[in-house]
Amino acid sequence: MFDTAGYRTARYRAPVDRLPTPAAAITLEAALRLRPGVDALFIDVLPAEGGVRDPLTGKWTLVAQHETIPGAAWHPETGRANADAVLWQGLRNAVKAARSNRPALPVVVFCRNDCWMSWNAARRLASDGFGEVYWFAEGIEGWHEAGRGLVRADPVAIGRK
Repeated sequence: MFDTAGYRTARYRAPVDRLPTPAAAITLEAALRLRPGVDALFIDVLPAEGGVRDPLTGKWTLVAQHETIPGAAWHPETGRANADAVLWQGLRNAVKAARSNRPALPVVVFCRNDCWMSWNAARRLASDGFGEVYWFAEGIEGWHEAGRGLVRADPVAIGRK
């Protein structure tokens, strides 16, 4: 269930039993102290289940509404082992843009608890040379169970240029 680079390739919703080295884990308590979109770039990588993306415009047609952490950017499908190259480059560009004036801005990657997709994405970003990348294992459920609200999310549109 892992590829040769060590990314989970199947059964993404399962207990995670290792750290996403070279990314680090962030505890629920530490994540709750951050203001998403202000103190850190929060990135939701949960797939758009049943959603369809127009490859030219990058806009998504969704089957179901998705709720996420307020201030987070939703980059669906970027946590798969073989993430679409255009979507992955869009996520990388988003991190670069957010860090253009704040090079040390932490990046917190999440999806649901017991989900390897956020683990894959955090590990891949750190492996790609981005520092200060953190995996938030508790994800959306942990945030909400800690008494924090969620908001309706729209996927980031990433089209071909």
